[in-house]
Amino acid sequence: MGRPVHAYHSDSMRDVETSSGGLRVRIAVGSDVGQRYRANFDVWHIGATPPCAAVADGMGDSRGSAAAGRIAMETFVDAISVPGAVGPAGLRSAVATIQTRVNAEGARLGELTGCTLSALVLDGTGGWIVQIGDSRVYRLRDGLLELLTVDHTAAWLGAVYGWYPADSPQAAAARYRLTRYLGHPAHPEPDIMHVAPRPGDVYCVCTDGVAEQLSYELLGRRLDPGAGPAASVDAIVDAARQAGGRDNATAAVMCFGN
Repeated sequence: MGRPVHAYHSDSMRDVETSSGGLRVRIAVGSDVGQRYRANFDVWHIGATPPCAAVADGMGDSRGSAAAGRIAMETFVDAISVPGAVGPAGLRSAVATIQTRVNAEGARLGELTGCTLSALVLDGTGGWIVQIGDSRVYRLRDGLLELLTVDHTAAWLGAVYGWYPADSPQAAAARYRLTRYLGHPAHPEPDIMHVAPRPGDVYCVCTDGVAEQLSYELLGRRLDPGAGPAASVDAIVDAARQAGGRDNATAAVMCFGN
């Protein structure tokens, strides 16, 4: 524990440049507190060893929210720093450890203590996506923006199975009903996905303060492969602010080149 976790700063942006699998990798992150909450309950990390972009989003604005995000990110960063830990078994083990620690903290605080986690971690074989909750990972490739992750919410299930229109009040309420998160008493497992980045790819790891405020088309326009990750992050965070700042909004962008 104790590694630096970058959080609670509306103007925070940091750049990392490294390489993985023969590709040049550039990473940047930024966040905005928005207008709804008194503080920023998103937590984020970008790093070069291993190359990583990760975001966690606390549930609500309580002590439990802040504690869950901090514990989740510190534990995750420590886990992926161990040689050989980046892979399905190691990443699942990391999330299991987070679940145990966040649940223990929730019992100590006596209140809801939970958060989401979305991450892209690289190794020599490509990259591994870790997903639990409703933060997201997108990929822009050859002009096509794709959502690579699934939201673990009742709203996502409702959209897939047609329970109610996506823009209905029922769907809006269901977005706050997470079916999986860190701190859940049942200790649900994350989704783990392998990806093979190519030169020109741009990946975006973001909290729902970005995903819920920026349309698909707008997010795609803000992810500019030619501009670099820092410029894309700045554009995304600014767009979330201009959209009303209804939530903490955090985005980490990873660009690949030769």
